[in-house]
Amino acid sequence: LIDREALGRAVQAVEQTGARGGHIYAIGNGGSAAIADHLCCDWTKGTDAQGHSPIASHSLSSNAALYSAIANDFGFAEVFSQQLDYFGKTGDLLLAISSSGNSDNIVRAASKAKSLGMTSIGLTGFSGGRLKDVADIAVHVPVDNYGIVEDAHQIIMHIIAQFITARRLKR
Repeated sequence: LIDREALGRAVQAVEQTGARGGHIYAIGNGGSAAIADHLCCDWTKGTDAQGHSPIASHSLSSNAALYSAIANDFGFAEVFSQQLDYFGKTGDLLLAISSSGNSDNIVRAASKAKSLGMTSIGLTGFSGGRLKDVADIAVHVPVDNYGIVEDAHQIIMHIIAQFITARRLKR
């Protein structure tokens, strides 16, 4: 169901970003925001291994004060892209999670990441929506059910963390 090659490119992008000291920014709405928060725990603390720098990951959904101030002043469509303007740098990575792939704030952030020289990974479901085309690496779950797509995204997040951890422990 999931393109193994795309998943492999996603793992490589996460590993390379972490190895060079770049930051990973995760975004999502609703259940996808919860996945973004969980992902940051597992990709930073969960991949901690002696002799390896931690992977710096941050959920742009988790700072309620900043998130709501941006929504209030610039509009909900800008809550993530504005934060990327504040924090994102060339060589960083955006992990954008959207079941439909059409959430305007997610798609705008992926476009912003591109303009900042960041790599983007899009986790999508259904048809993939606009995010599937905007993301540099699209990890697509071709299922038309939100619960199943979100469960698959959670599994993908864990697979990436487990794969990186296993490789780090072997070295």
